[in-house]
Amino acid sequence: MGEAARVSGGCLCGAVRYTAVPEKPEMDVCHCRMCRRWSGGVFMSVPCHDLKVADEKALGRYASSEWAERLFCRDCGTSLFWRFQGGESGHVAIAYQSFDDLPPVSFAEEIFIDEKPALYAFAGERPRKTGEQVIAEFAAKQAG
Repeated sequence: MGEAARVSGGCLCGAVRYTAVPEKPEMDVCHCRMCRRWSGGVFMSVPCHDLKVADEKALGRYASSEWAERLFCRDCGTSLFWRFQGGESGHVAIAYQSFDDLPPVSFAEEIFIDEKPALYAFAGERPRKTGEQVIAEFAAKQAG
């Protein structure tokens, strides 16, 4: 997907509308307890950059850790974006289900696999990383 592949999406009620550019045609899944509570299941997301939100005032922000924040619609509560605090990196994980037209993607990776409940499992082979591995990667990104 190149720069011409800008996608659009929004929340359930329509108060939040956005466009962004997918970094690659891949979807990642997070099994961490925070994502499961925030999204009501696993957080399925597409890594994106160049996020543009039509009405920033419609977004709620929650600093869920020392390094990350979660953004959601203030009106309907739809879980939309995960990003590093302040968004300086430009990287944002956008909820796959929030896209207007679901882009064709491959299921690339599962993270926080050590926090996944035993009652479900996704079929297929892909990298599966523990929370410790993911946090080490985040720390390296923040340091570099």
